[in-house]
Amino acid sequence: MEPRAGVSKHDIREQIWDYMEARNLADFPRPVHHRIPNFKGASRATEHFPRLQAFKTARTIKVNPDAPQKNACFFVLNISAPLSSKKTLLVPTPRLRTGLFNKITPPPGATKDILRKCATSQGVRNYSTPVGLDSRVLVDLVVVGSVAVSEKGWRIGKGEGYADLEYAMMVSMGAVSQGTPVVTIVHDCQVVDIPETLLEDHDLTVDYILTPTRVITTGCERPKPTGIVWSKISCEMMGKMPVLRSLRCREEQAGKDVTLRDKHRSLPGARATLSTVRSPRELPSLESGSLQGEHVPSSTVYVGNLPRDARVSELKRALSARGAAPSQLTWQGPQRGAFLHYRDPDEAWQAISRLQGFCLGANTARVALARHQGASGPAGGRAGEPHPDP
Repeated sequence: MEPRAGVSKHDIREQIWDYMEARNLADFPRPVHHRIPNFKGASRATEHFPRLQAFKTARTIKVNPDAPQKNACFFVLNISAPLSSKKTLLVPTPRLRTGLFNKITPPPGATKDILRKCATSQGVRNYSTPVGLDSRVLVDLVVVGSVAVSEKGWRIGKGEGYADLEYAMMVSMGAVSQGTPVVTIVHDCQVVDIPETLLEDHDLTVDYILTPTRVITTGCERPKPTGIVWSKISCEMMGKMPVLRSLRCREEQAGKDVTLRDKHRSLPGARATLSTVRSPRELPSLESGSLQGEHVPSSTVYVGNLPRDARVSELKRALSARGAAPSQLTWQGPQRGAFLHYRDPDEAWQAISRLQGFCLGANTARVALARHQGASGPAGGRAGEPHPDP
């Protein structure tokens, strides 16, 4: 099957999904549209995996556990029985919400059935531990899913960009290099010509393609992503992925350009220094983490769980020490909290990254982006009332 001339990535995805469903090549879960498609013969294709020299020499293998890659996870875990062949399996944290990697550790004496469960989402929940950014992990081999791939090694995913982003994040934390091989497991019909004009700098390429009938060594010479392209990252993505915020903070401190795709201009009237601290007397009403009737933009951060005897000056010094001094601060002493107002959402997310684990006195503060309540907000709140993002 070859794509039509002048097609887009979306066209190629739809063409392959339709083809696999129409010819009953797809396997559970179905329909395969908007997924990394599972296919009949995936187990046969994965049998090539442990025969690859790259697999034999790898010690730490990261596998995206889409349905066609489940057997790849199993092979990594199963071969770890002999001490001389021990391998570590890393899987991405679901949707990168709580981190980048989870390490799968089967229970002692695990049977093959248990090992197969370890290779599923249930395994991530029950048999894994998070791997932090400071772990200095080195990944020897990466396995990703694909919707389409070419014999030249060019790859198209399902369109959400997670595999590309995960790889770029691994580059940023030093876990992979240009020489780290990348494998994908697909049906033969998913191997198509992909116009080079569709490829972008952030697109991940592959070195080996495993199908039910063959192993393709692509010899791809196109460079893999060299890190996170921050200009393609949105504030919304930053909000959902704390690990992304931490990486951005590190790269900013290293002097890199970390401007986001939808970086807002400075808010009108924002102040450059923390010169205005508003007291409770200046506010019409203050209730547990909300500023009544006031407009608080998405560039406002709520800090809660402060000590009962905390002072504004103490909080200001602590924020400055963390490099998170806001343009303006709204004090909520009786409620043991404060709203920190920054010039734009970009600055707010930087502050949240820098305030991870922030303590004042003996208290670990709660830090979250403030957001508006709806017209019928909680507890009868009025429209436009901001409160901590839960």
